Amino acid sequence: MSATATMICVACVEENKGRKCDHEKPVKELGLDHHQACENSSFLHSVINMVGMLIGLGQLSMPFAVENGGWISLLLLISLGVLTTYTSHILGNCLRRHPKSKSYSDIGYSAFGRNGRLIASLFIYLQIFMALVSYTISLHDNIAAAFPATFTNHHNGYFPAAKLTAVAVAIALPSLWIRDLSSISFLSSGGILMSALIFGSVVYTAIFGGVSDNGRIPLLRLGNIPMVSGIYLFGFGGHIVFPNLYTSMKDPSKFTKVSIVSFATVTALYTALAITGATMFGPSVNPQITLSLPKHSLVTKIALWATVLTPMTKYALEFAPLAIQLERSLPLNMTDRTKLVARGLVGSAILLVILALALTVPFFGYVLSLTGSLVSVTIAVILPSAFYLKICWDGMSKLKKVANLGFIVFGCVLGVLGSFDSSKSLVKELVRVHGG
Repeated sequence: MSATATMICVACVEENKGRKCDHEKPVKELGLDHHQACENSSFLHSVINMVGMLIGLGQLSMPFAVENGGWISLLLLISLGVLTTYTSHILGNCLRRHPKSKSYSDIGYSAFGRNGRLIASLFIYLQIFMALVSYTISLHDNIAAAFPATFTNHHNGYFPAAKLTAVAVAIALPSLWIRDLSSISFLSSGGILMSALIFGSVVYTAIFGGVSDNGRIPLLRLGNIPMVSGIYLFGFGGHIVFPNLYTSMKDPSKFTKVSIVSFATVTALYTALAITGATMFGPSVNPQITLSLPKHSLVTKIALWATVLTPMTKYALEFAPLAIQLERSLPLNMTDRTKLVARGLVGSAILLVILALALTVPFFGYVLSLTGSLVSVTIAVILPSAFYLKICWDGMSKLKKVANLGFIVFGCVLGVLGSFDSSKSLVKELVRVHGG
């Protein structure tokens, strides 16, 4: 956090006003000074942040998605990777057209006014909330598997898995207080390290683990494609943070190159993991690949703990946009310390609700698919294309106009079909488990 933050009027930023401020008291903008926000992050630093934002829970379900969608669905995975690379690029174009826009919701305001900001903010909050629910479900599942069943799951056990999950969430809670994105790059690096450990564990097991395929995966299961597309899209849905990454770059003109390198890296990792895990476990693969690895193996324990630690590296990045918006909405005369306390209390309350929901609806694959189909497709495909069309319409070729309109329609179709399928499956599981 900078002690020499440039004085910026939050109200003017929110309303996207011109250069002249008509508010009486300018205030610090989240402790991030403008010079720092624009000049701190190098190309490599930005790539680390973007890759760290993208890689997470999505990788755990890639083999499960391939098993459900068939081998041909890998083409959909790669295609969605290319599409979301493009939509991150056009978000950068929107920011270049309106340099005063500093966040995803600011771009929505530039495109469609207050309604655009409202819609963008709504989906940002949904994305944050549902992603954190998914992370906490994963944390619970893997922390239970990391300990003997008699220790974590038995009714008379000393420390049930749910309580152990609550302790882990409490340990991760202080990360929500981080305000400076340059500090979060450390957490991004940690997330990348955890992802590398998971990937390495799966590859090691495939080569040396003696696991044999339990059955063949078909070429295509067309009926499952909507649900599978939701899982794939979840892995590419980091766009709400990209404007913050853009404004933190020393040279924002390299944002497109950052996007290409980051998405290519992530898509390659997802594809390799999907192929390896699906080949190794076949139809018996778990929605989280770490739970399919051979029990009692040291490599498996490493993968489980890497998965347990992943949410701890993700909470701050996921919560950052909500925290920024929260601090902007607080009274201008409120001190920085009071804002920090308010931020901490709100974050703690949200995380407690998320913990309770995650323990009640522990169906990782379906929750991940629903999040991708309902929210990620909107954040990563539909809204960026809509913003771009509105903001840059005058200078666009007919081909770009038609292409972006097509992306909006494509995203809407995937979103509706995927949300319906995953919701139906989730309700069936809830009735089966909780309905007796």
